[in-house]
Amino acid sequence: MLKLIVGKKGSGKTKALINMINETLETSNGCVVCLEKGIKLRYDVNYRCRLINVDEYYLYGASQLYGFVAGILSGNHDITDLYIDGTLRICNGDVESFEKCAHHLDELADRYKMNIVLTVSLDAEELPEALKKYI
Repeated sequence: MLKLIVGKKGSGKTKALINMINETLETSNGCVVCLEKGIKLRYDVNYRCRLINVDEYYLYGASQLYGFVAGILSGNHDITDLYIDGTLRICNGDVESFEKCAHHLDELADRYKMNIVLTVSLDAEELPEALKKYI
């Protein structure tokens, strides 16, 4: 299942994501992974979450994001939840590419029976119609 947390910068998306991650860690029977651009979540997310700074892997763009996620899943089949903070920033602000990536991530979530949550710095009205069902 894919879920989007949307809103402009400063609207509380990251705080909501941190709360979701920490709550998930209490109930998950598998691995919880969070991708972020930078290291701002380091002290807020419980240590049991696998926190990955995508900048360390020179990850820029939607297709690279999808490939990175697919690679993570190919090496670890017990991931139950994947969180990505700043998804649109990772996708270089390209909404069209982000939309395609989101659909592919939804397919991965269905295939591997996992939850994927993305934060997106857009208002719901600015989101492409096809993505509004994930809010």
